[in-house]
Amino acid sequence: QLQLVESGGGLVQPGGSLRLSCAASTFSLDGYAIGWFRQAPGKEREGVSCISDRGTFTNYVESVKGRFSISRDNAKTTVYLQMNTLAPEDTAVYYCAADWRPYANICTLTKGPFNLWGQGTQVTVSS
Repeated sequence: QLQLVESGGGLVQPGGSLRLSCAASTFSLDGYAIGWFRQAPGKEREGVSCISDRGTFTNYVESVKGRFSISRDNAKTTVYLQMNTLAPEDTAVYYCAADWRPYANICTLTKGPFNLWGQGTQVTVSS
């Protein structure tokens, strides 16, 4: 069974940093664009960042630009989301998701194309 596993969430003070990881447990991420999404209580799930299959294209929602950075390792088994200068409004469950787009120099922040999702990791920003 194909599965994505997120890790790295936790409780952090405002202004702090966390690095989330998204790993594939039984398959390679090669060929997949990967997105990070988040869902706060009572809100819609929103796209935060994404990275193309080859890592040559990235995209961010406006509210995290300059603070978050997405990357993937050379073996394409893990995708990271480095989150800096965290604020209380970043509090949410963060999910990674995979969209099959081999060799495509593009990714999207919309949920529709993503058909493989992890279980999520909680990020809480509070003093």
